[in-house]
Amino acid sequence: MSMRSAAVVVSAGSGVRFGGPKQLELIGDQRVVDISLSIARKCVDFVICVKLPGTDFGELEADVAVDGGATRSDSVRAGLAELPREIKWVLVHDAARPLASVDLYGRVLGRLEDGAPAVIPVLAIVDTVKEVVGNKVVATFDRSRLFRVQTPQGFQRSVIELAYQSRTDVTDDSQLVEQMGVSVEAILGEEDNFKITTPADLERVKELVRERGNR
Repeated sequence: MSMRSAAVVVSAGSGVRFGGPKQLELIGDQRVVDISLSIARKCVDFVICVKLPGTDFGELEADVAVDGGATRSDSVRAGLAELPREIKWVLVHDAARPLASVDLYGRVLGRLEDGAPAVIPVLAIVDTVKEVVGNKVVATFDRSRLFRVQTPQGFQRSVIELAYQSRTDVTDDSQLVEQMGVSVEAILGEEDNFKITTPADLERVKELVRERGNR
């Protein structure tokens, strides 16, 4: 069977705000990174795990595991370098979002298959958003045009590889694509697909997993 789709699961962060490598924390009997990899495995033909350098991740449900770099952008570049030649569509996902669903992966990949150059899942912002400098409010934004961005973000391979020829460091892959003038399509994300940043976020994920197991 030919391989056409791949996921680069980025799991190379040191977890400074969390207090350690959150991707190795347990949720039930699985680590965060293992859950994220297992979802990706169900959805694409080839899975690349970009791991924290100098850390033993043990056995991983990935076709390739590669050390990440000093920044997230460097880590994504390291993952892209491992893509098999025949891959056409690439999804980049943060391992710290272990509750991304098979449905979300499928909807991102479906838009790529239909020809979209880049696709990102987003959620509307419900709070009023203000720009504050120091302790002074300097602007209020129209929240109807503002959205929270999630992963997996999907790209035609040629688009994401060209974007990452830039040495700019970004926290959002689609930002590099935007800077190229390429259209980025937004689809509806998922409320449960939040990023684990603090220990409280991890506890929230554990609770959601327990609730799902009890249904």
